[in-house]
Amino acid sequence: MKQNNGTEVTEFILLGFAGQHKSWHILFTVFLVIYVVTLVGNFGMILLIKIDSCLHTPMYFFLQHLAFIDLCYTSAITPNMLKNFIGTKHSISFMGCMVQLLVYGAFATTDCYILAAMAVDRYVAICNPLRYSVIMSQRLCFLLLVGSYVMGFLNASVNTAFTFSLNFCRSNAINHFFCDAPPILALSCSNIDFNIMLLTVFVGFNLTFTVTVVIFSYIYILAAILRMSSAAGRKKAFSTCASHLTAVTVFYGTLSYMYVLHGSPEQEKVASVFYGIIIPMLNPLIYSLRNKDVLEALKKIGNKCL
Repeated sequence: MKQNNGTEVTEFILLGFAGQHKSWHILFTVFLVIYVVTLVGNFGMILLIKIDSCLHTPMYFFLQHLAFIDLCYTSAITPNMLKNFIGTKHSISFMGCMVQLLVYGAFATTDCYILAAMAVDRYVAICNPLRYSVIMSQRLCFLLLVGSYVMGFLNASVNTAFTFSLNFCRSNAINHFFCDAPPILALSCSNIDFNIMLLTVFVGFNLTFTVTVVIFSYIYILAAILRMSSAAGRKKAFSTCASHLTAVTVFYGTLSYMYVLHGSPEQEKVASVFYGIIIPMLNPLIYSLRNKDVLEALKKIGNKCL
């Protein structure tokens, strides 16, 4: 890949946030604290589910993998961002940029499908409680999990391959704090119409399919709850869905803004921060603070430690 002067592009410059050099110490501290909380929260969720046998159910099987996926895709971008806050050279190698886009895209897409699988799990639990253990078998859970990872890595591999097959001759300065497809495509002097179409098709399909699964699952869940005669039963059903519904709303709302509504570059950076850094921190808090089973498991472990 050649620039206009004939030199090969071997690295990209990440421009980061506007004016970050003036307040780098504040940004570094804030994002470092967020990243540490994310690591502790998600590792803690994984270990808690693994240790407590009461949490060995399909719902927590998916939640454990959701925590793992959150760790992976936030770790793909946050450490390098922190390095650029305190370093003078805000660069990333050509191969490093490719790997970052691949890993981030793969796990972010997998996250969409895991959330959809969790919605199906909640649908079966509320609408078919007597057949729940039969329908949500270990085999089905494993197939849903594998399918989620396959779709994630398929999406990321295709888009990454076509993105980095382009010629970059305009500049090597990416107007973002990590390697994402849209700002990378903006640097190419090749025809990017096919790449934009490919990105639109893949992102559109993944969002449309997973959101449709979530919406229809909750339509049936709401209908089942409204048919319940017991107020206690309705409250319990709502409580089992509250955490997941909160996580889904925040996740898909931010993702839709990034790839569908297209705000200004600075607005998209803020949305990326929320989607790629804040949400992985919030998920374990949402699922722990609003989940009685998780709180009980934490209490049991706390009592054992004491």
